[in-house]
Amino acid sequence: MSDKKLGRLDSLDAFRGLTIAGMILVNNPGSWQNVYAPLRHAGWHGWTPTDLVFPFFLFIVGVSVSLALTKRKARGDRLSSLYSKIFVRSLILFALGILLRLLFRFEFENLRIPGVLQRIAVCYLVSALIFTKVDAKGRAVLAFFLLAAYYLALKFVPVPGYGPGVLSYEGNLCGYIDSKLLAGHLYRPNFDPEGILSTFPAIATALIGTLTGDWLRSSKNSLLKAVGLLCAGVVLTGSGLLLHPYFPINKQLWTSTFVLFTSGAALLLLGICFVLLDVLRLKKWAFPFLVLGINAIFAYVASTIMAKILDLITVSTGQGAMTLKAYIFEHLLVPLAGNLNGSLLFALLFTFIWIVLLIPFYRHHIYIKI
Repeated sequence: MSDKKLGRLDSLDAFRGLTIAGMILVNNPGSWQNVYAPLRHAGWHGWTPTDLVFPFFLFIVGVSVSLALTKRKARGDRLSSLYSKIFVRSLILFALGILLRLLFRFEFENLRIPGVLQRIAVCYLVSALIFTKVDAKGRAVLAFFLLAAYYLALKFVPVPGYGPGVLSYEGNLCGYIDSKLLAGHLYRPNFDPEGILSTFPAIATALIGTLTGDWLRSSKNSLLKAVGLLCAGVVLTGSGLLLHPYFPINKQLWTSTFVLFTSGAALLLLGICFVLLDVLRLKKWAFPFLVLGINAIFAYVASTIMAKILDLITVSTGQGAMTLKAYIFEHLLVPLAGNLNGSLLFALLFTFIWIVLLIPFYRHHIYIKI
C-alpha cells in the first residue's frame, strides 16, 4: 500500500463515519423517555454500545494525527507551521463546543465549560504536540504512564469526606476536582463526564490511536497490518475486561480499563473495516459511512444545530403548542411504530437525512476542514 493511498484510508473514513452515525443516532431519539437500553449510556460502572462512540472518535483523532502530520512533514512543512495549525485547529474545536452550548440561549453565568468538542480539542492538541516530538516507543510508555497514574490517583488520593479509592458518583476524585475548579460550569452540580482529571486518560486513548496510525503507515503488507490490528484489539479488549473487577470499566470516569477496553474494540472494528475496504476492496456497503466520514466534525456540529432548531420551533395543536420535534414524534411516528420504535425511527430518520445531505459533498470531494 503506497504512502499516497495512506493519505486517505477508506477503512478509516468508514470507521469515522460509523462512529459519527452512532453519535448522531444516540444523541437524537424521538423522546428521551423512550430509548432502548443499548442506546443509553451505562448508569455508572459497565458499558453499553453507546459508551463506545466517543472513545472511538478520540481513537480516530489519534490515528489521523499520525497519518496527517507524517504527510505534512514529508512534504516539507516546518515545525513552526505544524504547531500553528495544531493550535488553531484546537482553538476552533474548543470554541465550537462553547458556541454550540450557547446557541439560541446566551447564558454565560452557568455555561458548561467541558464538553465533547472541548475534550476532542484538548486531546487533539496534546496528542499532536507529543507526536511531533516523541517516537512510537515513547508514546506507548507515556500512554501506559497516564493510565497507571490515573489508576493510582483514583485509588489512593483521598477525597475529603469519603477517603481514598471511592469510585461512586458522589465520592470520586474527578468530581471533587471539577466541583472545586469549575463550580457552576459542569454538566451536573458536582460532576462532569468530560471533566478535568478524566481528560488525562482520554489523552491516552488518542495516543493509542497515534500508535495505530504508525502501524498503518508502516511498510508491512496489508494482510499483516490487518492481523496486527485484530490481534492488538483482542489483547487490549481482553485486558480491559480482565481488569474490570479491580478497576471498573466506567465511561463517565474514563477509567484506565475503559481506555483499554474501548481502544481494543476500536482496533477490532478498524481492523474489520481495513480487511473489507483496503484489502478485499468491498466498498459498496460502506457508502453511507464514507459520506459521513469525510466531513465528520461538520456532520456532528450541523446535526447538533438542526436538533436545537427542531426543539426551538413550536407547532400549535388543538391541545396547545409543542416543539416541532415533539410533534413529529407524537403525531407521526408514535401512531406508526409505538413509543420505543417511534423514538428509534426518529433517530434513524435524523441520521439518514444527514447522510443524504452530505452525499453531494462526497460526490464532489468537498471536505470541510475544521
